[in-house]
Amino acid sequence: MRMKRRILSVLLLFLFSAGTVFAAEPNVAAQGAALIDGKTGRLLWGRNAEEPLAMASTTKIMTAVLVLENCDLEETVTVSKYAARQPEVHMELKEGERWKAGDLLSAMMLRSYNDAAVALAEHVSGSVEAFCDEMTKKAKDIGAKNTVFGSPNGLDSHLTDAEHHSTAYDMALIAAYALENETFRGIIAQQEISVSDLEGKHVCNVTNTDRFLREYSGAIGVKTGYTNKAGHCFVGAAEQEDVLLISCVLGSGWGDAGKQKKWTDTKTLMNYGFETYKKHEAVSEGTVFGEVKITDSPVERVEVVLAEGYTALFSEEEMESLRMEADLPKEMEAPVEKGDKMGKALLFLEEEKIAEINLLAKESAPIFTLMERLQRLAENWLSWRKF
Repeated sequence: MRMKRRILSVLLLFLFSAGTVFAAEPNVAAQGAALIDGKTGRLLWGRNAEEPLAMASTTKIMTAVLVLENCDLEETVTVSKYAARQPEVHMELKEGERWKAGDLLSAMMLRSYNDAAVALAEHVSGSVEAFCDEMTKKAKDIGAKNTVFGSPNGLDSHLTDAEHHSTAYDMALIAAYALENETFRGIIAQQEISVSDLEGKHVCNVTNTDRFLREYSGAIGVKTGYTNKAGHCFVGAAEQEDVLLISCVLGSGWGDAGKQKKWTDTKTLMNYGFETYKKHEAVSEGTVFGEVKITDSPVERVEVVLAEGYTALFSEEEMESLRMEADLPKEMEAPVEKGDKMGKALLFLEEEKIAEINLLAKESAPIFTLMERLQRLAENWLSWRKF
């Protein structure tokens, strides 16, 4: 029977130079704000980061994800009457027009066109309602558990808060997932494009509205948003020296002042992140991390090693609070093969578990052969005879 026990608790200590200066806490106007490690999804800093809020056109990040995963961008999208009737911001699509899915997707992400979002949703799922159900399900799969989509374009005046909401943390997680797709990255990096319907009658010149992309070192983009309910919102991503940060600000303000504030909020979060967090290898692959007693084998104990390392973003203060514990059985019965899973190591930041890593057998422990059993019996008998 497998028994859980903690056999090792190790503080991961690191030396720091004296007089280290830490970045000041971010001062942002947003009602909800989050900064995450773009590789692991860990929340690095937040303000009401998990409070359900309206998220306006940042919604279209998930719309883009579903389109990219369920549609060939060369497919033809035929615009419906409902899609053509979407309010501003729109690209003035007309009922019956035929467009490449990829062109509508690029226009939607660069200029936030609401009619393009609905046309794509209907094309992928048959209806807006079915598409929104898929959006919500995908959010849960990603780990954005406090998110519900009732619209593919973020228009929310006809929806209750319960029908369409997310959190700053969830939207950052969704963006992190989207950025794993190189096509998505390529789309949001475009500064301007010119697209047209398949007949060449409707030409649309589109300029990217993302100022962050042009104004911040290492900026990758992602998506702006605004409704009267949500206020000015922005999900942003930037990468410097192989450190990927993703931020989200929801409700940075209303009116012209709020429009400016979403950019300063985002830059404030990014500056804080790059000044405070550095990439560190907390543990290395192959590190010996304890041993397990083996029964019914000439090998009495087998060392266990980490199956993989763990590298992530940590502040210098956090490095002092990292610890690892092993979850291993008290003993295991032979045979054991080199590389067999023996248990797992748990990495904690203070009391928060941030990673689980498999522990593998460093060597094999074969079961006793018949001759070895007989020899052992003989040795035990001779030992007993001496007494």
